[in-house]
Amino acid sequence: MRQKENKVIVTFHTTAEAIAMEKACLNGGIPGRLIPVPRQISSGCGLAYCAAAELEEMVLKYMKQNDMHYEAVGVYLI
Repeated sequence: MRQKENKVIVTFHTTAEAIAMEKACLNGGIPGRLIPVPRQISSGCGLAYCAAAELEEMVLKYMKQNDMHYEAVGVYLI
């Protein structure tokens, strides 16, 4: 069984926003990936961007600099 880790999770209202986030982070060199939204979180589109918890400030700053649209951001044990 895989050990749970703290991850920064970004949720989105639409699938297009989630895909745009993944593409922007890939181009910006921020490691992470799209995942199905964990059960303990609700989301409009069902997709979330997941990255290491220690990257939370970097992800938030990058989203603000690039005017990325999102629903919510939080750190969760997944």
